[in-house]
Amino acid sequence: MKSQTHPPRIDEIRAVQRSDADAESLEADDDRELEAFADADLSGRDLAGITLRECAVDGVNLDDANLRGARLLETILAAVQAPVLRMSRSTLRDVVLERSRLGSAELFDTTWNSVRIRQCKLGYVNLRGSRLTDVIFEDCTIDELDLGGATATRVALPGTTVKTLDVTRATLKHVDLRGLDFRAVHGLQGLAGATVTEMQVAELAHLFAAQLGIVVEG
Repeated sequence: MKSQTHPPRIDEIRAVQRSDADAESLEADDDRELEAFADADLSGRDLAGITLRECAVDGVNLDDANLRGARLLETILAAVQAPVLRMSRSTLRDVVLERSRLGSAELFDTTWNSVRIRQCKLGYVNLRGSRLTDVIFEDCTIDELDLGGATATRVALPGTTVKTLDVTRATLKHVDLRGLDFRAVHGLQGLAGATVTEMQVAELAHLFAAQLGIVVEG
């Protein structure tokens, strides 16, 4: 039987020639194109409103940097470190984030289109009120994924583990949870529009019973 769940449509980032650039020169509201930034410590820097177009960021520390309102377009980020990432109200389009470690990621009120997150270790990912379209979390470990009040369309999480998933008042459409290993779910009604396996339905039934105070005994 053909699946009724539409998969994410992820555009491949085209191969381009980028020039090496000094990450230390980055400032708030900069608009950079076709540049590569590597092995830099930008912790605590004010980079609010920055735009990166067809850029590459590799091995950069962004701990507590201010990236609010940033625009990342056709950009690849690898081996990024940020115990605290402040990137609310930003825009990500055609972005890859891979092999990175983020602790508390403030990503609320963001807009994601064609975004791939792979092989990352993430702590608290705050996507409350965000709009996610064509997004895939692949082979990631996430402590808490907060989609409260978010709108998610064509999102998949293959090979990913989420300890706590919060979908309170979320709007989901073609969200594929079949490859997700979850431990707890908050706001179960927000799962409307998601696709799960029969085994996951059984797990959700136990969670639902626990939330209602129902005792299940054999």
